[in-house]
Amino acid sequence: MSMTGKIGCLMPNKFQELAFTDAVKAAQDHYGSRRHFEKLEHRADSNFEIGDAEADFIESRDGFYLATANDDGQPYVQFRGGRPGFLKVLDERTLGYADFRGNLQYISVGNASENKKVALFLMDYPNRRRLKIIGEIEFRDAADDPELIEKLADPSYEAKVERAAVIHVKGLEWNCPQHITPRYTMDEIKAMVEPLYEHIEKLERELAAIKEGDKSEGIS
Repeated sequence: MSMTGKIGCLMPNKFQELAFTDAVKAAQDHYGSRRHFEKLEHRADSNFEIGDAEADFIESRDGFYLATANDDGQPYVQFRGGRPGFLKVLDERTLGYADFRGNLQYISVGNASENKKVALFLMDYPNRRRLKIIGEIEFRDAADDPELIEKLADPSYEAKVERAAVIHVKGLEWNCPQHITPRYTMDEIKAMVEPLYEHIEKLERELAAIKEGDKSEGIS
């Protein structure tokens, strides 16, 4: 897989062709950014395939936000989480993940049966990075595609896989870090403070050795 993406604030890509409707362009005109984006739109399409940078980022996430809409246009956003790597890159234009039994509402599944268009937000809060993806989604029941389920499922995770979700990527874009508030998981916090604990343990051993030496010399 060749690297096709670079992290940046503004990049010409297929994402803009899909996202910049006439109404969006009118808003850009109103707020003064249209001229800038218009220049970018004249460049060749790019960033509609998953490159090395995107693949590494996607497969290191432990969650993402998934937006769907029903046939009436009513939007719905849900969070999908799992162990890092649960969202898998199947090829340069396709993502997939094992979909587990949840609250039994099946809103995203129902929406996709009427409207396959989908958007994903993938966040790296500590490093203030964000990847936006636009595409189409399809859900396949586990019984109908066991080979795909085997490819997507994590054998060490005991939750029941009800279906596979396959996302056909149409456009993607790295977003600016501006206004992203850093947040950290417990594992990330542990990794950050681990050197401090190691240093404390070292100091405690040194202090214990000094005390032991004082005792051997009869110093109280």
